[in-house]
Amino acid sequence: MKILVLHGPNLNLLGTREPEIYGRTTLAEIDAELVERGRRAGAVVETFQSNIEGELVGRIQAARGDADAIIINPAAYTHTSVAVRDALEAVALPAVEVHLSNLHRREPFRRESMTAPACVGTIMGFGARSYSLALDAILGVLGKA
Repeated sequence: MKILVLHGPNLNLLGTREPEIYGRTTLAEIDAELVERGRRAGAVVETFQSNIEGELVGRIQAARGDADAIIINPAAYTHTSVAVRDALEAVALPAVEVHLSNLHRREPFRRESMTAPACVGTIMGFGARSYSLALDAILGVLGKA
């Protein structure tokens, strides 16, 4: 079983970018935790971060036939990317959208997700733990938890 974890723009700056909103945990720490949790559950977790929309779309498309599920934090593309949404719908893999902060407690423009309708669910507002919760959720969707 393989789960692809995708991180959108600016998430490479976690730990130092607006820690009062996003926390002090780095992306490398989040990825290491997910890989280890996945291993314990019998899953391979592959992670990828990009600030480029087309690279994320390409990785989503490449997941068809290669991965069993996707966890995605589209970051700013959450609110703008029809391309990411269309790619998620096209590959037809179960996906969970994840956010570190609670978008509903943020600025009004952040409260609508273009990508969430292409996902089985969304987890947000629990900081770095949101990713672990998303992994647990997708394992449940796959019947492995």
